[in-house]
Amino acid sequence: MRVVVVGGGVIGLLTAVECVRSGAQVDLVEQSAIPSPVATSYDQHRVIRTLHRGEPRLSIAAAGLHEAWVETERRLGGRFYHRTGVLTVVTDIEAELALLSETRVPVRALTGRELPARYPQLRLKAGQHAILEPAAGTVLADRALLAAARWLRGHPAVRTHPHCRVTQLTDSATVGFANGRTLSADSVVVAAGPWSRNLLPAGLAASLTLKRQTMLSYSPSWFPAAWSRSPAVLGLGSTGDAWMMPPVAGTSVRLSAASACRTVADLTDRQTPGTWRTHLTRRFGTLLTAFEPGAVTGATEGYYLTDEAGQGPLLVRLGDEVWAFAACGGMSFKFAPVLARALADRALGNPARPTGLESVDLPRQLAGDLRGGA
Repeated sequence: MRVVVVGGGVIGLLTAVECVRSGAQVDLVEQSAIPSPVATSYDQHRVIRTLHRGEPRLSIAAAGLHEAWVETERRLGGRFYHRTGVLTVVTDIEAELALLSETRVPVRALTGRELPARYPQLRLKAGQHAILEPAAGTVLADRALLAAARWLRGHPAVRTHPHCRVTQLTDSATVGFANGRTLSADSVVVAAGPWSRNLLPAGLAASLTLKRQTMLSYSPSWFPAAWSRSPAVLGLGSTGDAWMMPPVAGTSVRLSAASACRTVADLTDRQTPGTWRTHLTRRFGTLLTAFEPGAVTGATEGYYLTDEAGQGPLLVRLGDEVWAFAACGGMSFKFAPVLARALADRALGNPARPTGLESVDLPRQLAGDLRGGA
């Protein structure tokens, strides 16, 4: 079989890898370079964790992701998955621990007394508790994408088409390019992130929401030993929406929060407005001990598309042999290895392999669509 995969982000690249591993010929198409430097997934850090607060079935589904990323790194080569650990600040620690006991993932409960001693860089409130997943990790996302692109370029079953913008899909597995050229295959998978909606039927595209988020890069001088061994930290702040990615292999600390995520109409520039940089700087002034505004070395903007009715990602079928991973949501990266296998199975007409997401039953969410089809 020949499969066209549209998109040079993590889902597109790993889906192409899985199709090749199953014996297919693959044409990988991307409007930018491969991997795409403007892809949602092309970034410094992505956290791989089990605990998703208040979401038991999603937490259970995530229990095998560490092994999935270890295997992905082994297959692609390179060094991009680091076992940094993940610390999640929680309100109901007993309930979360009871949930995690079902996953058999090793965790440690940390009380309000232990946290300041272990993580002096965090400004936590008295009485707050947290759960540490020592085996959880951080993927250096841009390095993972580069490793996948290198693997694909070195395989004889792959043809890459960088700087080719797809403007049209047909239900007969043909893609049309901006220059008028077409490319046909037995099956097409579209994983173009926030650009996907330009290729979808108008009604479906209108139901998807484009988000834009600001993130800060931070290079602190205080508590150097604590920062060097810091895990990723989630659940910071009174609303639990702020997060911190640790410095890994020479990267900066990354800071952001859901409060810096907003709905926008279109993909535009990637210049950070001063108001959003100031917003995050002020927030983390209350969340980190001895926070240094002058140590904020930069800010970046990320876009992603979400199906808010289905709480995140969305898979749709456009014709008999055309599949579109139409909304990347906020959780797609961590599940990328298993999602890529599922998308490859769809594209090749193979029996669907388990994803671990089968028990997640959210309206129009990815697990249900992968289980039941369009």
